[in-house]
Amino acid sequence: MYLRIDRLQVELPAAEHPDPRAAQAVQELLGGRFGEMSTLMNYTYQSFNFRGRKELKPFYDLVANIATEELGHIELVAATINSLLSGTTERGESPDHRLAGVAGVGNPHHFLVSGQGALPVNSLGAAWSGDYVFNSGDVVLDMLHNFFLESGARMGKLRVYEMADNPIARALGGYLLVRGGVHQVAYAKALEKLTGVEVSKMLNIPRISNETIPEARRFHEQAVHRTLYRFSPDDYRDVDKIWNGRHPEDGGELRVADGPPEGGPTLPLPDEPQVYSPGYHPGELAEIAARLMRGA
Repeated sequence: MYLRIDRLQVELPAAEHPDPRAAQAVQELLGGRFGEMSTLMNYTYQSFNFRGRKELKPFYDLVANIATEELGHIELVAATINSLLSGTTERGESPDHRLAGVAGVGNPHHFLVSGQGALPVNSLGAAWSGDYVFNSGDVVLDMLHNFFLESGARMGKLRVYEMADNPIARALGGYLLVRGGVHQVAYAKALEKLTGVEVSKMLNIPRISNETIPEARRFHEQAVHRTLYRFSPDDYRDVDKIWNGRHPEDGGELRVADGPPEGGPTLPLPDEPQVYSPGYHPGELAEIAARLMRGA
């Protein structure tokens, strides 16, 4: 069961200008092999299929809780893509307002298929695949895979950060680098408690500190990199059996925060009549709103 809150996990600036090329790059963080769809669905299915929950409850709590955070991450990435796409095409309702101006720019499916919105695809437009989900049933192997997945995801975030210089893409990248780092450390600590191997000595992968990235540094200063949020009012309380001790990079104390981050408001999505989104004339929208208000 999930509780949904109509806020983003972190406050994002609206895109300064339409940027379909940046939107195409950011798609890799949504539907790529190492994107947020992959982290979400890997951890979700591992939590669904987790056996021995009573005996290994801290490890179940960890993977189930992080899976819930990843739900918010796909929302963040989608919000970024949508903001980058807003205003890309010339708005208008007459037949003269066509989409020829965006032919060959970015991902054409953003305009042909989704009403200038995010899609579960990678930067090449290839659909996200369930084949990316790994769930062996073996706790050590699954935790090792998750550590690898987060490491690959961090590499992808750094590359998208360098490719897409629009401020909203950079803000997204900074936040996800920090939160992905939390998950890297969490799975490293899980492996250490299961096997005794000091996996955290491998961090960072790649060896670039988040403190060197301005959009990530501010979250370091707020100790977000040392905080694991518990996305439930009552459950997953044993995550502190794993998430404890010192951070391997700066030695700061790890902490579990009860509840999600404060976050920020959702971003506005203006009408895009040239792609029939939402498909009503302004007068019709006003009439619908008035009927709803009368009904209330």
